[in-house]
Amino acid sequence: MPPKPQPLSILRLVQSFLSAAPVAVACLAAPSASAQTITAVMQSGLRMLDPAITTISMSTYHGYMIYDTLLSLDSNYKVQPQMADWEESADGKVYTFTLRDGLKWHDGAPVTSEDCIASIKRWAQQDKIGQMLMPMVSAMNVLDEKRFEIVVTDPTPLVLQGLSKVGGPVPVMMPKRMAETPSTEAVKEHIGSGPFKFIANEFRPNTKVVYERNTDYIPRSEPPSWTAGGKVVKVDRVEWVTMPDQMTAVNALMNNEIDYMEVMPFDLLPVVQQNEDIQVQLIGKLGYQSVYRFNFTQPPFNDKLLRKAAMHAIGQQGVMTAVVGNPEYFQTCGAVFGCRGPFAFTDDTDWIIKPNVEKAKALLKEANYDGAPVVLLHATDNPLLSAQPVVMAQDLRKAGFKVEMQSMDWQTLASRRTSTKPVGEGGWNIFVTSWPLTDMLDPLRYPAVAANGPKAWFGWPDFPEIEELRDKFSLTTDSAEQKSLVHRLQEIILDEGVIVPLGEYQVPSAYSKKLSGVIDAPVYLFWNIEKAK
Repeated sequence: MPPKPQPLSILRLVQSFLSAAPVAVACLAAPSASAQTITAVMQSGLRMLDPAITTISMSTYHGYMIYDTLLSLDSNYKVQPQMADWEESADGKVYTFTLRDGLKWHDGAPVTSEDCIASIKRWAQQDKIGQMLMPMVSAMNVLDEKRFEIVVTDPTPLVLQGLSKVGGPVPVMMPKRMAETPSTEAVKEHIGSGPFKFIANEFRPNTKVVYERNTDYIPRSEPPSWTAGGKVVKVDRVEWVTMPDQMTAVNALMNNEIDYMEVMPFDLLPVVQQNEDIQVQLIGKLGYQSVYRFNFTQPPFNDKLLRKAAMHAIGQQGVMTAVVGNPEYFQTCGAVFGCRGPFAFTDDTDWIIKPNVEKAKALLKEANYDGAPVVLLHATDNPLLSAQPVVMAQDLRKAGFKVEMQSMDWQTLASRRTSTKPVGEGGWNIFVTSWPLTDMLDPLRYPAVAANGPKAWFGWPDFPEIEELRDKFSLTTDSAEQKSLVHRLQEIILDEGVIVPLGEYQVPSAYSKKLSGVIDAPVYLFWNIEKAK
């Protein structure tokens, strides 16, 4: 059993870590004794504040705090109205949306149809569902201040699936002036219509984020379910603070100096579970799939043989053991679309799960590998992503690859992976990330399987057959045909190494029992939570 954390004050702990990881002590100070504040330590710091153009989890969480969406998804995977109700024409080609009463932006202006159309257009430029949908949209028309329509050339589930998607890029609604920002640039203002307001003058990138309750927000009347239902805020403030390390955060939680910890270290779970004042919970029970991505535009992994060599070299068991340790919380799995989803194809995936060093060496020889270094990006500050590259580097070296592991914080890595430069000029060869299973259950929701070259997710694979199959999937509701299409998609994706599964895991969170009403959802939401005094 790991040693029990000592009851040290978080302020003393922060002071002891200042030289290694500076953290503003002001982050821990509440604005007033009377304010009901939830203080949370999330998986990493926040830097990117535009949830409509990125898949970064922290940006997604931030998006749900201050923005709202037209539609939402409940825990039964059913699309529900949020900002708007909708009607579908008999031929399935016209969707008419009606904004509900009382919607206004944080600056007091009313939400209009023009705002929503502009927001949809901007989101669709970056989102993979949006990119597939827009060529099918023949018109988006303003009917009046509160009503607009989307007209498509053929019936498709993409309209509702896209506007209700849970993960990033999130289809959040923004004022038109913000939505007119090019989708290649982050918005400069942070004005939403959601249940919280972003307090810009207290924002410290990667260190502290502050939100206050939007007193003008009118929630829906339905009970909350995932991102659907009423977003009733029951506290005055929410603060996300960054701690120097996991032990610091655990000590703070044990000493009632923070209220909430998104990612509970697996090795400290037994200690925390013995504390009667702390609740441990799996929030988002479907969990996550850890994956790695090749850069298809740069050597050595522009060569299929060398991608195959790397895939044979890396094994899932070692990676998952390093990340999670406790087998109660992980499983090896080669299914691209998840082992607990509707397209959980596991045939012919053993070679993804179990390493084969000799096969990897043979492929390196066949490809005449010249010893070019593999730049493997390593996020040091994210507990869910820091261990994988270390194990992968060892596996790749055993097979004969020369590996250069470059370490940085997760937000820097998230920016670095957008680089198309050569490896020696700031580019990269492999990075690791994790996807919530709710965002990868089919080839439309899962951005990483798009293979349309420069428009694809970072790594930029270019395989026209994948795009043809995704297009066919978007136009059918026949379950047998869908399964056939996804099965073929998985075959190509694994054969080419478009995205490579590393295993699936669940993440326990921990929070003070002073909190109640925490929503079980695939994203971390702070409405509906009450805090006892």
